[in-house]
Amino acid sequence: MQALLVLQDRDLHQRSLAAQLRAVPEDQARVERQVAAEKAAIEAARGELKELESRKKLLEIEIGTAEAKVAQYRTQQLSIRKNDEYQAMGQQIAATQEAIGRLEEQELGVMFAIDEARKRFETAAGVLQANIAGHEARLAVLRQRAAALTVELRGAEEAVAAARTGVEPLRLRAYDRVAARQMPVVVPIHGSKCGGCHLKVSSEVESAARAKTPDPIAPLPTCDQCGRIVFWES
Repeated sequence: MQALLVLQDRDLHQRSLAAQLRAVPEDQARVERQVAAEKAAIEAARGELKELESRKKLLEIEIGTAEAKVAQYRTQQLSIRKNDEYQAMGQQIAATQEAIGRLEEQELGVMFAIDEARKRFETAAGVLQANIAGHEARLAVLRQRAAALTVELRGAEEAVAAARTGVEPLRLRAYDRVAARQMPVVVPIHGSKCGGCHLKVSSEVESAARAKTPDPIAPLPTCDQCGRIVFWES
């Protein structure tokens, strides 16, 4: 029984390490998703700023085109001799200048929006870059943890293998059958109850567990309910 308890202790340690190692890729993926989200947020803020800057350039082109038209109209107006045509050209010039005024108002609004967007971008970028740095540091720690767990797990597997050699083959098969479906395998009896499922064991099982000199070829006492190997803990 002592050999089984040693095996179980090492087996539980090995299983715990293996579970921790399996969890590392999931943790890494979660952190990598956070990094991607932070970078996407930075790009979204940058995209807003670029869109506003593009809008400003388009307005500058429209204003430049309208101003060129006004200059063209003024030149044409100088050669006009008829009063009605001269006045019509003047109205055209005035309408174009009004359009320029509206475009310039839009440009001022876009320039203000650019200033605000740039402030938001710079603030957000600073915060998000700091977050990314923290996430990347976390990834580095996770990589180190995976490497350390791999080494530790290898040692734990060797310890389990060594402990198995100290268990009689029939007992080892019994242990493996239970271990395949549930842990722990070997549990004490407390108050006539199994230490695993906490249900009452039969008097026969309790008597077998209490035996001071158990039969070395007899089956190990097992819980009537869960099948775990039980022993009497005085």
